[in-house]
Amino acid sequence: MNTQRFGMITAVTAAAALLLTACGGTDDKGAAGTGTGQGTATGAERSAASEFDFLSGTAKQNKAQPKTGDWANAPGKPQKWVQLSAARAGALDPVVVNGAGFTLYRFDNDTANPSKSTCNDACATTWPPVVVAPGGRIFIDGVKKSDVGVVKRDDGNLQVTIGGWPVYRFSKDLRPGDTNGQGVGGTWFGVTPNGKKAGGATAPSGGSSSITLSDEKNFGDPSEGLAGSGCQNVGRDNRASSLQASGTVKIWTEKDCKGTSKSVNGTIADLASIGFDDTISSVRFGLSARRERPPGS
Repeated sequence: MNTQRFGMITAVTAAAALLLTACGGTDDKGAAGTGTGQGTATGAERSAASEFDFLSGTAKQNKAQPKTGDWANAPGKPQKWVQLSAARAGALDPVVVNGAGFTLYRFDNDTANPSKSTCNDACATTWPPVVVAPGGRIFIDGVKKSDVGVVKRDDGNLQVTIGGWPVYRFSKDLRPGDTNGQGVGGTWFGVTPNGKKAGGATAPSGGSSSITLSDEKNFGDPSEGLAGSGCQNVGRDNRASSLQASGTVKIWTEKDCKGTSKSVNGTIADLASIGFDDTISSVRFGLSARRERPPGS
């Protein structure tokens, strides 16, 4: 009787093992193949990232459908796929760009551990988040999979993170390779392939790394960005009505940094408030290079 009972238990155990093997219960290749953004990603990021396929290389190399994903240049809306490529843009090297070549940024007011975006509503219009649709693909080109994840935003969309930091586009970057968002407000910086600040954590000593001049009040389009050092003439003379600068720069009413000047810092939504509406012709980076002239000099 005991021998018969033992034989029945053995048969049931063997059948259960066979069923488990057939269902893939001991095979973890599927989980690894989808890519989960593990490593520097948080637990929440790993859970969300498990919904996506991580593929090495560019979208083109992986034969992504044309006019889809972030090639379509529709920032702020969930994409079927996004591309993260280590590249050079302006003076930023390295910095991460998307599939269309636009610079991606991180925001100091966000957090990386845990990942959290604080840029919503009007902020998200100026700085569209890089969001991907559930079940989409993330192409990684020069960026480690372990540094990439996603986090749920307040609006429910899933935003891509690098090194835990949520990443964004800048609405004033009008062409691939633009870096007009670098240093804006002292809180926005291009993001490196491991989530650090591109170009260093701060603006160069004595000046600013960049300035964005907008033709309309409250930073409305069209706009242009300037970056570098020394005196630079603006492209659209005497048109700026608002500006965003990282650190302190000097604006001038005439080309070649002549005429009336004023030091400005951060954001000015209406240049008329300081008497400079439609009067900026040049900008000087590096205030130690020349003393500010008194008005009318």
